Amino acid sequence: MAAARVLLLLSGRPESVSFAQSVCGLLGAGSGLGPWPTHCGLKRGQLVLSDKPFPGASARLPLQRPPFCPFAALDQQPRAPGVELPPNGRGVDLGVAVILQSSDQTVLLTRRTSTLNVSPNLWVPPGGHVEPDEELLDGGLRELWEESGLQLPQGQFSWVPLGLWESAYPPRLSWGLPKYHHIVLYILVISQESQQQLQARIQPNAGEVSAFMWLGPDIAAAVAATEDGTETPKHLPQDLPSSVPAVELKENGGVQPLALPTSTLLRTTPATADSRERVSTGTKFALTLWLQHLGSRDGS
Repeated sequence: MAAARVLLLLSGRPESVSFAQSVCGLLGAGSGLGPWPTHCGLKRGQLVLSDKPFPGASARLPLQRPPFCPFAALDQQPRAPGVELPPNGRGVDLGVAVILQSSDQTVLLTRRTSTLNVSPNLWVPPGGHVEPDEELLDGGLRELWEESGLQLPQGQFSWVPLGLWESAYPPRLSWGLPKYHHIVLYILVISQESQQQLQARIQPNAGEVSAFMWLGPDIAAAVAATEDGTETPKHLPQDLPSSVPAVELKENGGVQPLALPTSTLLRTTPATADSRERVSTGTKFALTLWLQHLGSRDGS
């Protein structure tokens, strides 16, 4: 059996988490919306989490889940007869996503292709699974290269862990029982290159990416302000542009400019299964953390 990728320190020793358990719930999350400060040991190919400091903890990061997290819902209700989840031997997997910031303070998002079985058409930062024995930063940089073709020269970027997201797919219990359960570490990678320099080197993987764009703080703040689980976004600026510039891949392998309606980026996760284009809930959380980081740097 593969080694557990996400471990919790609940009683003084590391314990694996079964697939059906909410990590946030096990760490003491109540009925509130979070996020919850969590002590983390960022080990090779593994993540150790605790609500208390422990030897080897290297960071204290916010841990969040969506208000409609299916694992939280399953914790609150008895399992109906015939309801089957993955076997108890399957645990929670570990993912990493890179918030790539250019020197002119924009961040890269990619749109997942419509043919993917998991989360099609979602706008997300480059990311994916962490391989066994892989450093978390190395995993993020590998995923960045595999999806965008971008390799960042050593010494020309800095990085900082931003936060943790409990992810499920399908994302809501009303869509069906969850088949995937991850803790995703969002890493901010700050490049010394400008958006123009980075974009000139992007070679998207057409098997995973159908479009990409760069978001500045103003649009990112509007996207992050949309509240998943509500009918309409609230507290949005009135002067938002009607569209956001993006680049779309063509069937012949080329690219073309795309004027993406801003309203597309402000969509929330619907109550019933829907593969319409939108920004993932976890990405909105990551954008919030990025904006907080920008604010702390500007205020220092």
